[in-house]
Amino acid sequence: MSDPTRPKGPKIIAVANQKGGVGKTTTAINLGAALAELGKTVLIVDIDPQGNASTGLGVAPEARVRTTYDLILDDAPLADIVVKSPKGNLYIAPSTTDLSSADIEMVANEKRSFLLHDALRQPAMDAYGFDFVLIDCPPALSLLTINAMVAAHSVLVPLQSEFFALEGLSQLMLTIRELRQTANSSLRIEGVVLTMADRRNNLSQAVENDARAYLGDLVFRTVIPRNVRVSEAPSYAMPVLDYDPNSRGAEAYRALAQEMLEPKVPVGA
Repeated sequence: MSDPTRPKGPKIIAVANQKGGVGKTTTAINLGAALAELGKTVLIVDIDPQGNASTGLGVAPEARVRTTYDLILDDAPLADIVVKSPKGNLYIAPSTTDLSSADIEMVANEKRSFLLHDALRQPAMDAYGFDFVLIDCPPALSLLTINAMVAAHSVLVPLQSEFFALEGLSQLMLTIRELRQTANSSLRIEGVVLTMADRRNNLSQAVENDARAYLGDLVFRTVIPRNVRVSEAPSYAMPVLDYDPNSRGAEAYRALAQEMLEPKVPVGA
């Protein structure tokens, strides 16, 4: 039974798309930074074995003593894992390649789909006062991604503005529907955000038009442009909002954060 005296927990959002190279990690990092700029306290949970979100927020591999592997598989305390970023109210739970074996190790566990759900609801979460938890998922509909969607209240889908962008999205939507029926009845789609867009390019515009025609209000008004500053920022281990605060990419992620905070009626899968 849940404890009625505990404070309301954070909004947990899985940032997911089984297709790689769509700006998923970039969106997790920069949306988190933009929400932090707006005064929200944000935790990014890196469950991608590549650990790019961890690197992009300045957590060197040698500094990742305990990681999301320990959080998910060893029930490690959150305080042993969470690292505070230079941005102050932005935190990261880092990952390493150890997570590559997690799917295999979880299979024998009868609670295999709920391990991250339980880890993110430990009482230690209360002390941080997180407003948002953004889970950076691996580029696959793996058991790690399933864990993220079972743990989450909603799914944010970055969609690259390129040919075949909408292919595979139907499988993700189907997975969300199945999880609503079996493991997380309250799971919703937070929205679809178009990334790497070049509105001077006819193909980018066509993808945006198709996405809006097919998905309607699920698509955010904000579109993330293709921007060299966004691409450069991870190599300096910082969000683009810190690397170049006035760039088009930084302004777009600020607009996305503002749009996310607008009151809206939840939309089902």
